[in-house]
Amino acid sequence: MTTGPVPQSGLAAVSAALLAMSRHLEVREVLQKIVTSARELLDAEYAALGVPDDHGGFAQFVVDGVTDEQWKAIGPLPRQHGILAAMLQEATPQRLGDVRKDPRFEGWPSAHPELSDFIGLPVADGDEVLAALFLANKKCPHPEGSCGFTEQDEALLGILAQHAAIALTNARLYERSRELTIAGERARLAHELHDAVAQKLFSLRLTAQAAAALIDRDPVRAKGELQQVAGLAAEAADELRAAVVELRPAALDEDGLVATLRTQIQVLDRAHTARVTFAARHVRALPAAQEEAVLRVAQEALHNALRHSGAANVDVSLTRSGPGTVLRVADDGQGFDPSAVRRAGRHLGLVSMRDRASGVGGSLTVESVSGEGTVIEMEVPGG
Repeated sequence: MTTGPVPQSGLAAVSAALLAMSRHLEVREVLQKIVTSARELLDAEYAALGVPDDHGGFAQFVVDGVTDEQWKAIGPLPRQHGILAAMLQEATPQRLGDVRKDPRFEGWPSAHPELSDFIGLPVADGDEVLAALFLANKKCPHPEGSCGFTEQDEALLGILAQHAAIALTNARLYERSRELTIAGERARLAHELHDAVAQKLFSLRLTAQAAAALIDRDPVRAKGELQQVAGLAAEAADELRAAVVELRPAALDEDGLVATLRTQIQVLDRAHTARVTFAARHVRALPAAQEEAVLRVAQEALHNALRHSGAANVDVSLTRSGPGTVLRVADDGQGFDPSAVRRAGRHLGLVSMRDRASGVGGSLTVESVSGEGTVIEMEVPGG
């Protein structure tokens, strides 16, 4: 698919959607932000997203561009029929010049707004279609002109559809964690949500912001950053699925610890103003549980350094030390008082890192002085 340069307002909408997902766990709030962003991004009059149930209807249905009074007048939630059913059943995008002329069109209630040009995409997690996201009535700057949704609109809506898949999967994981009764399982899911999901969404937001900064002077590079956003969205969905089914991060199985860390740190270095470096020396493969623990601690330490410390430089190293392996994350940020972590807002992160280290027979040390940066070291046996 060939598209032109992406407008900066569109990139800002993508960034806003990512920021919303990083701040909320309630699925309806996240979905509403996605729908609003999609309508603004594609300059449409109406937008909606429906999450199907197992009875031919929709468990959730969020809209934008319709007033509360109009929504009440329309009546019950729509059923899975016509174009909506096609998107859910066939899992294919639908872009129409006039939805009313499509043979699958089956009408709408009398109070329903009149729709003409239409674009819709399924929101999918792998082979599973989770929802249908669609927009109608592209705004036209020329009253006498003819407007409609373009291939570029479809590509941008596809990015937002991937974000919607992450939000829905995240919500399922969150709901499951609230229903669990086993304390150990509660702790594991909390770690996955805090360590993996928050870090990945943070990277997504930063990469979108980097693309926005490049759009005027380097559209080609900005397009590359947007492609990176799509890749990160897919990785985040993989992380969430792995947490649900109790698997370790997907990249570890394919690439190993060193390559996975290097890739993630390259993304952060490119997306953030701080300089982030990585070095690995004489590291051997570790048992699966240790590799996952080291990765999660590195993610959490990087998350804290980039989001809270104000550091200009963050250096990550993985080295062999005698019979063990040592992860070191050092920043030159503002530092903090380790004895006052509760007041500093990092209690969950430090407890999570210590739990992960001890869980694989390792240890964690934190050295920090106000104004002089922070050094976090984790040592595990073997390697």
